[in-house]
Amino acid sequence: MRIDAATGPRQGFVPRNRYRPSQFNSVCDWQTYGATGEPWFGFGAVRDLKGLPPEILLVPLPGHTWGHAGIAIDRGDRWLLHAGDAYFYRGEMRRATRHCTPGLRAYQTMMEVSREQRLANQAKLRALSREEAHRISVLCAHDAVELERCIAGTPL
Repeated sequence: MRIDAATGPRQGFVPRNRYRPSQFNSVCDWQTYGATGEPWFGFGAVRDLKGLPPEILLVPLPGHTWGHAGIAIDRGDRWLLHAGDAYFYRGEMRRATRHCTPGLRAYQTMMEVSREQRLANQAKLRALSREEAHRISVLCAHDAVELERCIAGTPL
C-alpha cells in the first residue's frame, strides 16, 4: 500500500472501502520504503525491514494496490513468502496455468489498480512456486486451505 493511497482522498467505491480511516487513525509512526533494494528470486527492490532481523524481507508485488508487497521469511531450511493479496486462490500457484474460481477472479479484477502489474506478478509468483518449490513456500492472504497446510507443515 502506498501511504498516500491510504491517507489521502479516497475517491470512488473501491478506494473508499479499501482504506478505512479507522484502520489508520491511531498510526502515527509510519515506516515507508522506496522502490530500491536488492533482487530476490527474480523480484527486484526487496528490502530489509527497519527494526526486524535480516531474515524478514519486503517483496514488492504491485498491481492489487500500488505499493502492495509480500513478506519473505528465511526459516533456515526454506523461505516462506506471504504474498498477501497478489493472488486469492491456491489454484493460481504451483501449476503451469492459472486456475481461479469465477467469483474470486472477478473480485481480483474489480480490486486491482494495475491489471498488467497484477497479472505479471502473479505469473512470476506462479513460476517461483513451481521452479523453487524445494526452497520456497508461497501462500496468500485469502486461502484458508493454504494457511492450514502452512501451519501443519504440509506441502502447499
